[in-house]
Amino acid sequence: MVPKDLRYTKEHEWVRVEGEVATIGITDYAADQLGDIVFVELPDLGRTVTQFNAVGVIESVKAVSDLFAPVGGEVVEANSELSTSPELLNGDPFGKGWMLRIRLSDPTQVDGLLDAASYEALTSEG
Repeated sequence: MVPKDLRYTKEHEWVRVEGEVATIGITDYAADQLGDIVFVELPDLGRTVTQFNAVGVIESVKAVSDLFAPVGGEVVEANSELSTSPELLNGDPFGKGWMLRIRLSDPTQVDGLLDAASYEALTSEG
Protein backbone atom coordinates (compact mmCIF):
# COMPACT_ATOMS: atom_id res chain seq x y z
CA MET A 1 0.00 0.00 0.00
CA VAL A 2 1.40 3.35 -1.08
CA PRO A 3 -0.72 6.32 0.04
CA LYS A 4 -1.17 8.75 -2.85
CA ASP A 5 -1.01 11.93 -0.72
CA LEU A 6 2.58 11.41 0.45
CA ARG A 7 6.04 11.94 -1.06
CA TYR A 8 8.76 9.30 -0.88
CA THR A 9 12.53 8.82 -1.00
CA LYS A 10 14.54 6.08 -2.68
CA GLU A 11 15.61 5.07 0.86
CA HIS A 12 11.94 4.28 1.69
CA GLU A 13 11.00 7.23 3.90
CA TRP A 14 7.70 9.04 3.45
CA VAL A 15 6.74 12.69 4.02
CA ARG A 16 3.35 14.28 4.71
CA VAL A 17 3.41 18.10 4.62
CA GLU A 18 0.88 20.10 6.61
CA GLY A 19 1.62 23.81 6.45
CA GLU A 20 5.28 24.31 7.34
CA VAL A 21 5.64 20.98 9.17
CA ALA A 22 6.55 17.65 7.58
CA THR A 23 5.70 14.36 9.26
CA ILE A 24 8.20 11.62 8.40
CA GLY A 25 8.20 7.85 8.66
CA ILE A 26 9.28 4.71 6.86
CA THR A 27 7.14 2.91 4.31
CA ASP A 28 5.52 -0.46 4.81
CA TYR A 29 7.94 -1.75 2.16
CA ALA A 30 10.88 -0.69 4.38
CA ALA A 31 9.26 -2.15 7.50
CA ASP A 32 8.66 -5.42 5.67
CA GLN A 33 12.26 -5.56 4.42
CA LEU A 34 13.61 -4.90 7.92
CA GLY A 35 11.45 -7.51 9.64
CA ASP A 36 10.51 -7.16 13.30
CA ILE A 37 11.69 -3.74 14.50
CA VAL A 38 13.05 -3.85 18.05
CA PHE A 39 14.64 -0.43 18.63
CA VAL A 40 14.37 3.12 17.26
CA GLU A 41 16.71 6.04 17.95
CA LEU A 42 15.39 9.47 16.98
CA PRO A 43 17.05 12.90 17.06
CA ASP A 44 16.55 15.38 19.89
CA LEU A 45 13.94 18.13 19.65
CA GLY A 46 15.37 21.37 18.34
CA ARG A 47 18.04 19.62 16.27
CA THR A 48 18.53 20.98 12.79
CA VAL A 49 18.66 18.24 10.17
CA THR A 50 19.89 18.40 6.59
CA GLN A 51 18.02 16.81 3.71
CA PHE A 52 19.16 13.23 2.96
CA ASN A 53 21.50 13.05 5.99
CA ALA A 54 21.15 10.33 8.63
CA VAL A 55 19.03 11.47 11.59
CA GLY A 56 18.27 8.28 13.44
CA VAL A 57 18.63 4.51 13.63
CA ILE A 58 16.17 1.67 13.15
CA GLU A 59 17.19 -1.72 14.51
CA SER A 60 15.40 -4.91 13.57
CA VAL A 61 16.02 -8.59 14.09
CA LYS A 62 17.64 -8.60 10.62
CA ALA A 63 19.64 -5.37 10.42
CA VAL A 64 20.48 -1.92 11.71
CA SER A 65 19.53 0.84 9.29
CA ASP A 66 19.90 4.60 9.25
CA LEU A 67 16.87 6.84 9.06
CA PHE A 68 17.49 9.63 6.57
CA ALA A 69 15.81 13.03 6.58
CA PRO A 70 13.81 13.41 3.36
CA VAL A 71 13.68 17.17 4.04
CA GLY A 72 15.73 19.61 6.05
CA GLY A 73 14.65 21.71 9.00
CA GLU A 74 14.22 21.71 12.76
CA VAL A 75 12.95 18.66 14.64
CA VAL A 76 9.80 19.82 16.45
CA GLU A 77 8.43 16.46 17.57
CA ALA A 78 9.53 12.83 17.82
CA ASN A 79 7.16 9.92 18.28
CA SER A 80 7.92 8.95 21.89
CA GLU A 81 5.70 5.85 21.62
CA LEU A 82 8.36 4.23 19.45
CA SER A 83 10.79 4.02 22.37
CA THR A 84 8.51 1.52 24.13
CA SER A 85 6.60 0.18 21.09
CA PRO A 86 8.97 0.10 18.08
CA GLU A 87 6.73 -2.54 16.52
CA LEU A 88 4.33 0.29 15.56
CA LEU A 89 6.62 0.75 12.56
CA ASN A 90 5.71 -2.75 11.41
CA GLY A 91 2.02 -2.57 12.22
CA ASP A 92 1.08 0.98 11.20
CA PRO A 93 4.00 2.71 9.42
CA PHE A 94 1.81 5.40 7.83
CA GLY A 95 -0.22 6.10 10.98
CA LYS A 96 0.81 5.50 14.60
CA GLY A 97 4.30 4.54 13.39
CA TRP A 98 5.21 8.06 12.24
CA MET A 99 8.69 9.01 13.43
CA LEU A 100 9.45 12.74 13.29
CA ARG A 101 7.92 16.11 12.64
CA ILE A 102 10.23 18.70 11.10
CA ARG A 103 9.61 22.41 10.56
CA LEU A 104 10.70 22.80 6.94
CA SER A 105 13.65 25.07 6.22
CA ASP A 106 12.91 24.91 2.47
CA PRO A 107 9.44 23.69 1.47
CA THR A 108 10.53 23.31 -2.17
CA GLN A 109 12.68 20.28 -1.17
CA VAL A 110 9.47 18.23 -1.11
CA ASP A 111 9.02 18.84 -4.85
CA GLY A 112 12.17 16.82 -5.57
CA LEU A 113 10.87 13.68 -3.83
CA LEU A 114 9.08 10.79 -5.50
CA ASP A 115 5.32 10.78 -5.90
CA ALA A 116 3.33 7.62 -5.12
CA ALA A 117 3.43 6.28 -8.69
CA SER A 118 7.21 6.73 -8.93
CA TYR A 119 7.72 5.07 -5.55
CA GLU A 120 5.51 2.13 -6.53
CA ALA A 121 7.58 1.72 -9.70
CA LEU A 122 10.80 1.79 -7.65
CA THR A 123 9.63 -0.89 -5.21
CA SER A 124 8.17 -3.17 -7.88
CA GLU A 125 11.49 -3.42 -9.75
CA GLY A 126 13.82 -6.30 -9.28
